[in-house]
Amino acid sequence: MTIEFNEEKILEQIDNVVKKTLDMDLIWDWPCGVAYYGVSRAYEVTGNSSYIEGLQKAVDARIEAGLPASWTVNTCSMGHSLLTLYAHTGDEKYLQLIRSKLAYLQNKAERFEGDTLQHTVSSSNDFPEQAWADTLFMAAYFMLRAGVMFEDKKLVDDALNQYFRHVEYLQDKTTGLWYHAYNHIEKGHMSGFYWGRANAWAAYTMSRVRIVLPEPYLYPPYMHIDCSLRDQLAAIKKFQRSTGLWGTLLNDDESYDEVSASAGIAAAMIVNENPLHSTYAAAALDGVLRNISPDGRVLNVSGGTAVMRDRDGYMNIPKVWTQGWGQGLALAQLAAVLDLGSQQGSKAR
Repeated sequence: MTIEFNEEKILEQIDNVVKKTLDMDLIWDWPCGVAYYGVSRAYEVTGNSSYIEGLQKAVDARIEAGLPASWTVNTCSMGHSLLTLYAHTGDEKYLQLIRSKLAYLQNKAERFEGDTLQHTVSSSNDFPEQAWADTLFMAAYFMLRAGVMFEDKKLVDDALNQYFRHVEYLQDKTTGLWYHAYNHIEKGHMSGFYWGRANAWAAYTMSRVRIVLPEPYLYPPYMHIDCSLRDQLAAIKKFQRSTGLWGTLLNDDESYDEVSASAGIAAAMIVNENPLHSTYAAAALDGVLRNISPDGRVLNVSGGTAVMRDRDGYMNIPKVWTQGWGQGLALAQLAAVLDLGSQQGSKAR
């Protein structure tokens, strides 16, 4: 894959988005988890010490302010930044929190058939026996990263099983696209829409498996993941708009452009490095850059979205506020661009 870009401009935008992100009053939950994952990736690709220092200060402030009384799938997303901080500092307080989240996911989190993690957002049983695409980012990808870091085969196998099960439950094998969620009790996809950000959670985290997992081809579930991503991206590219973005409902021309989904999908294309997707990833880069304000706010990001009852539910989610997941996914995309540039030699334009 080859993308021409202005490295100086990308670095400037990353800096603006990181600063805005760290200035947001996000609490210990998934918006913060996704946002700080993006800051972590920004640090990893740039080596800018101010990013890791700012991240450490922000995470420490949230620890001091008080942690949630119990974990959920969504709060486990904060584990991403903890992994980065532990790798950088070796501070045991981060390791203890990582271990606590992993213990919850392995031993206490609700599961259903196939040992599939049920999506949870609170201590209540909000969504009994439901698999959501969001879980791949919040929990499975975190488990995979931790399993590799700590050389824990059981944890790696559990993480890969989550990918396997979510592919089975959520991907439409006919279209290649992903549904938002699956209800195992009712054996259906509820409203059954191809929600953009759900597809971004799936595509981005699946693309990262090859990067994170040493010798992934030695794990049979990886072949499942690789083929799922191949078919998904081949389908998604067809719905890209002239703006370079994708709609909040992928196959609905009347749905609005949604930047967080577009950033996550484009990041997946870049990480996956299929040369046939170069033009799509380049167009998406231009589209997302046009939606970053001078003060680092990622614009036109839809609000938090449950599995809505109908089309109007998705269409009417507001997109006027700065959201942690928008910041984080945009940083993931820009970081992927820089990673690619370091391999191909950045090309200014």
